[in-house]
Amino acid sequence: MTLEVAQGEIVTLLGNNGAGKTTTMLALTGLLPPWGGTISLAGEAVAGLEPPDVTGRGLTLVPQGRRLFGSMTVEENLLMGAYLRRDDGIPSTLARIYEILPILRERRRQLAGTLSGGEQQMCAIGRALMSLPRVLCVDELSFGLAPLVTDAMLGVLLQIRGEGVSVLLVEQDVENALAVADRAYVMEGGRIVLSGSAAAVSDDPSVRAAYMGL
Repeated sequence: MTLEVAQGEIVTLLGNNGAGKTTTMLALTGLLPPWGGTISLAGEAVAGLEPPDVTGRGLTLVPQGRRLFGSMTVEENLLMGAYLRRDDGIPSTLARIYEILPILRERRRQLAGTLSGGEQQMCAIGRALMSLPRVLCVDELSFGLAPLVTDAMLGVLLQIRGEGVSVLLVEQDVENALAVADRAYVMEGGRIVLSGSAAAVSDDPSVRAAYMGL
């Protein structure tokens, strides 16, 4: 089955641990070679490209666990997201990220390793946005975060979506993921077993029993 993300929508990929969600993210962004099939971005094949080439074409990953450079400042981490860019718009992009995530402006001189978990997730998202992605892949947004912080992070994704960036979200908090998503896929054993609008997937009895305890 094909997994698609249209421009300006949030799509969530659901499944139990070991279902293949993170592997899918890594394959999409060039960090793992796909075993088969095709991966395309705006009609251009990207399967088999090196991660910097995939990022340069507009497909960027916010990895599980954030993977920040802890001994570098917040602003240095953000600027690392623009390392492939050769245009003169980097300062304006940075300013826009500070508008979307104002706490990062306050913490811009602070070492990333000293941030709270939520602040680190904001920094990881900001770093990814510095590459001007068409599609932002977010792996386990709520990992290690308190519920209120997770809600704030989901609000950031909605704002990003509102600016035309597509989002592919892997998230263990199924209810929250479906609340912000336009469409959803359910994966089992490396295969898509269910897809549809977020509302339809949320109402599916098998999803409610398996992931929501209902």
